[in-house]
Amino acid sequence: MEAEEFWLEYTDARGELHGGPLEVMWPTRFEAAGQVRAFPSYRGQRNFPGWYWAATCSELVGYESWVELGHLMRLDAEPDVAAVASQPLRLSWRYGGRGRRIKHTPDYFVRRRDGTAVVLDVRPDERIKPEDAAKFAATAAACPLVGWGYERLGVLDPVSVANLRWLSGYRHPRVRREPVADALLAVFSEPLGLLAGARAVGDPLAVLPVLYHLLWHHELTTELRTERLSAASLVRLVPAAVKEGGWDADASSAAVAG
Repeated sequence: MEAEEFWLEYTDARGELHGGPLEVMWPTRFEAAGQVRAFPSYRGQRNFPGWYWAATCSELVGYESWVELGHLMRLDAEPDVAAVASQPLRLSWRYGGRGRRIKHTPDYFVRRRDGTAVVLDVRPDERIKPEDAAKFAATAAACPLVGWGYERLGVLDPVSVANLRWLSGYRHPRVRREPVADALLAVFSEPLGLLAGARAVGDPLAVLPVLYHLLWHHELTTELRTERLSAASLVRLVPAAVKEGGWDADASSAAVAG
């Protein structure tokens, strides 16, 4: 399929619907667009939709399940992510000469700080039906035609999700206190236990929120993928060379340090 075979629709900030060929519409700032599809709500609903305040862009971003929320928190914690939008575009195409167009609304549009974009679908492996797989495959074929990346994401491991949930509570800029932050960065210039480092700076009740904030923003790092955050977690300064790598890079850095 060629780029001109895909049709793209989006809703602007005023709620007006726009549409056109993918190769014409792709430069739109979809990270600033409205949701092109509303979240369904009905009695007996088994998923849990809601809104998450993203520190990355200081905006509310929607999610339709706990699985989506986990990935939304992970994206918000990635230093190279500039903005995330929930369901801001709809793709459609004809397949096999059919007259009816097949439509698909990806879950997220991610704008990275270097200007590149990634389109994401979030669906656990066991919940992918054949028609869903076909839509994901078509979207994966469409995105590279205009220079976008594409990923279909499954369930995050429970340890990562637990750590993300905890640290996300300290993501807001108001948590950061510069004298304390500077002292923590100095203390953890060499690997040190989380609580021991906090006590070296001052009262843990006052220091720990700032420490968690620095972990969220990847100025400090510890192993977060395979171990639950604890008082004994080995914390260290993030080397400048890997600071932009995000959650996975931080974990790798901590592993090397250990």
